[in-house]
Amino acid sequence: MSDALKHECGIAVIRLLKPLEFYKEKYGSAFYGVNKMYLMMEKQHNRGQDGAGFASIKLDTTPGERYISRVRSVAQQPIQDIFAQINQRINKELTENPEYVDNVALQKRNIPYIGELLLGHVRYGTFGKNSVESVHPFLRQNNWQHRNLILAGNFNMTNVKELFQNLIDLGQHPKEYTDTITIMEKIGHFLDDAVSKIYKDLKKEGYNKKEASPLIAERLKVAKILKHAAKNWDGGYAMAGLIGHGDSFVLRDPAGIRPAFYYQDDEVVVVASERPVIQTVFNVNFEDIKELEPGHAIITKKSGKTAIKKILEPLERKACSFERIYFSRGSDADIYQERKMLGRLLMPKVLDAIDSDIKNTVFSYIPNTAETSFFGMIETVEDFLNKKKTDAILNGSRNISAEKVTQILSEMPRIEKIAIKDVKLRTFITEDSSRDDLVAHVYDVTYGVIKPTDNLVIIDDSIVRGTTLKMSIIKMLDRLHPKKIVIVSSAPQIRFPDCYGIDMANLESLIAFRAALELLKETNQYHIVKEVYDKCVIQTELEDKEVQNFVKEIYDPFTDEQISDKISELLTGENVKAEVKIIFQPVENLHKACPNHLGDWYFTGNYPTVGGNRVVNRAFINFYEGNKKRAY
Repeated sequence: MSDALKHECGIAVIRLLKPLEFYKEKYGSAFYGVNKMYLMMEKQHNRGQDGAGFASIKLDTTPGERYISRVRSVAQQPIQDIFAQINQRINKELTENPEYVDNVALQKRNIPYIGELLLGHVRYGTFGKNSVESVHPFLRQNNWQHRNLILAGNFNMTNVKELFQNLIDLGQHPKEYTDTITIMEKIGHFLDDAVSKIYKDLKKEGYNKKEASPLIAERLKVAKILKHAAKNWDGGYAMAGLIGHGDSFVLRDPAGIRPAFYYQDDEVVVVASERPVIQTVFNVNFEDIKELEPGHAIITKKSGKTAIKKILEPLERKACSFERIYFSRGSDADIYQERKMLGRLLMPKVLDAIDSDIKNTVFSYIPNTAETSFFGMIETVEDFLNKKKTDAILNGSRNISAEKVTQILSEMPRIEKIAIKDVKLRTFITEDSSRDDLVAHVYDVTYGVIKPTDNLVIIDDSIVRGTTLKMSIIKMLDRLHPKKIVIVSSAPQIRFPDCYGIDMANLESLIAFRAALELLKETNQYHIVKEVYDKCVIQTELEDKEVQNFVKEIYDPFTDEQISDKISELLTGENVKAEVKIIFQPVENLHKACPNHLGDWYFTGNYPTVGGNRVVNRAFINFYEGNKKRAY
């Protein structure tokens, strides 16, 4: 994106259902699971590059043998760093102990990271500091296998404060105020409770502590633990956990906000944030990969038995549409078609903006993730031209010359690679003027393909803050001296903050919000800002289910077109000579293109959980009071 958005993270879970010797014999290595996890994490690096983590559990180890391994990194290339560490350790053990090389039992007993349960995680640091301590998976340790919990997730909770207080009320003393610690301790509390109850029952049945241990693993009901723990969660999440003795789970939020897909056969159970990851890494068919239903968990017991259990009553499905527009990999068969459709649906507005003058228009895209939408847009241009050509030939005289026909047929869309991201510049200079000059040179342009009589149409995934557009892209495009610059966003106007895993935590950074404020000033309606503030403050003492989103009233006096025009004005620098117009996707077109992913709260303010309205009102209060704190 021209405005980089950060997504919370991606998860990957692998459960090997056969003994490690099976994979050694069939695939040539007992490290089959580790190799597959590396690929799954690399295939999801688009979901997070600030940090990465890996954890594994070995089944049926002897007491005293290490059965849990974990490695995390915040290096510049964290996935590569993690697996470099893993490979270095494995190779060291094999070199120093040649007898391990063909002996899977010795490998499992003595080499870390080799196990039947594997959990991977990639993240962007949107909550808390970007230190290695903030990187998933998190580990809750105990001397009882059943009370060890490893947790990683793709999530944000809107009610961390409430959940944190619940832990205190239970008598706990959490070591950090973060949503991950809070969630882990919540699950851990009910895990401890379940283990204690099962042990008491077994003791009454005459079993001693040693005899009870394997029976606890058999009787532990993970679904019941999750039902108790997740009862009051409010947010978007795909939560993955491993329990020390060998159970595993992935739980998806009731509105289906965050994605989760799974595949299982007689060798593996696999879960990932994205479908094509599983498809590619395990070479399986599209239709064999299932989407985990909202409010459900996929649970695999130590025995290998896998079941899908309803944990929470599903809400109205509001799967995140940003996953389809930008975050998820475009190699997913459905996403690819949806992004093309987003481009196609924008063309009527684009044709209006250029007066249907295809001959004097150059089409391009920024950044690479907008390429698929660009293809859809160009297909529509070609359809338009084909109709125009057909009409010109049919309306011509009977003896229209071959030369004239060739001339008519030769008109084609002018497609050029206009902008290239030259380098990832570091803002190591803090002085504003110096930093702005650096930002202005992030992209380089292709000279010599634009004429002064040309329109230049550039499609982007979305426009969030507008900073890069104003400071870099529009200035850069203006150097080519086009008559008109049309910036096209395949997403609608982003008007409201996100609180479910995307780094849009405040209102004042959103260019659509700033445009609405300017319009309120210009139309002598700025009093609405104070009125909205007062309404938001009154609601701070209400329960979440009673709270309304009053921030919508900031936008209500204006049409989408008025706000788009004001955004165009705000993002056009003083020295830009070309006319600049910014076009946004209408929300109704987004729904047409992505009919199964109707989560659109960042565009409409229609939040999928009750906590969303509280968050947006708090964000507005923070804006009005000049408070830079997060709204959740």
